[in-house]
Amino acid sequence: MIQYFRSLFFVGHIYVMMLLVGVAFAPYAIVSRHGARAACKTYSRYVFWSMRWMVGIRAEVRGAVPDGEVLIAAKHQSFLDIMMIFTALPSAKFIMKREILWTPIIGLYAKRLECVPVERGKRGAAIAKMVQDVEAGRATPGQLIIYSQGTRVAPGIKAPYKVGTAILYEQLNQPCVPVATNVGVFWPRKGIMRKPGTAVVQFLPPITPGKDRETFLAELEETVEAQSDALMRQGGFEPNGVHQKHPGA
Repeated sequence: MIQYFRSLFFVGHIYVMMLLVGVAFAPYAIVSRHGARAACKTYSRYVFWSMRWMVGIRAEVRGAVPDGEVLIAAKHQSFLDIMMIFTALPSAKFIMKREILWTPIIGLYAKRLECVPVERGKRGAAIAKMVQDVEAGRATPGQLIIYSQGTRVAPGIKAPYKVGTAILYEQLNQPCVPVATNVGVFWPRKGIMRKPGTAVVQFLPPITPGKDRETFLAELEETVEAQSDALMRQGGFEPNGVHQKHPGA
């Protein structure tokens, strides 16, 4: 019961802080992309600090963090992995749902960071446009992050890996860095309760360019799922025997 009330206070106060940080940095963010990045990293680091003593969650990033132009194909379990991946990378930008652009505060910063909005059901067109921007030199270099399953997936739930990641890998001709995580064990995709423990995001060895789509996607899924399962076991969650098909799959 005490942990629930701690979680309730923590969740409420980080939304207040999001508003305060977002408004405070807005003038800087509007005139400079560096300002937008600084705001998001400042907020994320505050969340990491406060969650440690409020609800007992520690954030840990493992593996070699890439700093060049690469495709990041990550597992997505909750808002926490977004903050951890973004903060670890020097120039991160996300492929995200277009609706997020209309979200107060978050939408402004997503635009300034040049995140790539994707309409549901029109992912192929959005990916084609993004590839064109990169090839024409209009897109700012950095690490492009895609959530290969297309949505947050709770621990123990299976969901297919979307072909959009393979298309990006093929057309960009860049290394792809898989990312595994267990954050959903401690910070769930829905609900208030936060559980104490070590939330991990792990950057895995890159997949070199040049593989065909089917081979790449199979390797990506096997690598990310196996390591995510291992991390979840380290966090006290046993994924075997409880897998279900994701309702949106």
